[in-house]
Amino acid sequence: MIEREIAPRLKRLFGQYPFVTVTGPRQSGKTTLCRETFPGLAYVNLEAPDNREFAESDPRGFLARLGEGAILDEIQRVPDLVSYLQVVADEKGRNGLFVLTGGEHFKLSEAIGQSLAGRTGLLHLLPFTLGEREQTGARGTLDEVLYSGFYPRIFDQDIEPRQALGDYFETYVERDVRQLGEIRNVANFRRFIRLCAGRVGQLVNSGSLGSDAGVSHTTVRNWLDLLERSYIAFRLPPFYANLRKRLVKTPKLFFYDVGLAAYLIG
Repeated sequence: MIEREIAPRLKRLFGQYPFVTVTGPRQSGKTTLCRETFPGLAYVNLEAPDNREFAESDPRGFLARLGEGAILDEIQRVPDLVSYLQVVADEKGRNGLFVLTGGEHFKLSEAIGQSLAGRTGLLHLLPFTLGEREQTGARGTLDEVLYSGFYPRIFDQDIEPRQALGDYFETYVERDVRQLGEIRNVANFRRFIRLCAGRVGQLVNSGSLGSDAGVSHTTVRNWLDLLERSYIAFRLPPFYANLRKRLVKTPKLFFYDVGLAAYLIG
């Protein structure tokens, strides 16, 4: 078992809030982390149609069945359940009730912001750190690290990185992210993500990206926001002693996982 570095913080927040919400990219190990950290809590996966239907049709009955708390996985599938969770927390009046996990989703973020503000600790679980990767027994040169990346499944199941990252790109980036952002031009979006991977470490230039991808600079900004919300890429602001410069100077573009970026570059 790999001891995730974020686990002690998860335990601490669970004792300080009624809820802890763990978000992050698909396959970063959210479910495994929560179940191993809290083995005594009931576990419910809302991806399962029967669980989801029960939670949607009778939220009070669904939560009553869980007793003193549980791990609710893929909570973004039933965002309206969050309002009922607020009522439960207010009635019980104590910490350490529910652990919520899920990927970034507009409705989930809005529901948590409105109903659980001040009631939930927030954690973002990313793929392995270098130290966690080494716990699996994986070693190698810098090139091998860049090639394989840090997604746990690659090491847990001993999958060839190119196969695993290709599957990840097809199922997550092209399906989930496109649906989330209502992106209809698949070819342009595919080109856009690969262009972003080729610009890792460079200053973000929306005009150049848009020209190469065949979309407007406004679309580029929207798609970059989408990639950030879904934990694929992020914009790193520059560091200056002058606060104004930090806020207005152009950020650089990076991917959360170097292996995925390397795969996209080819």
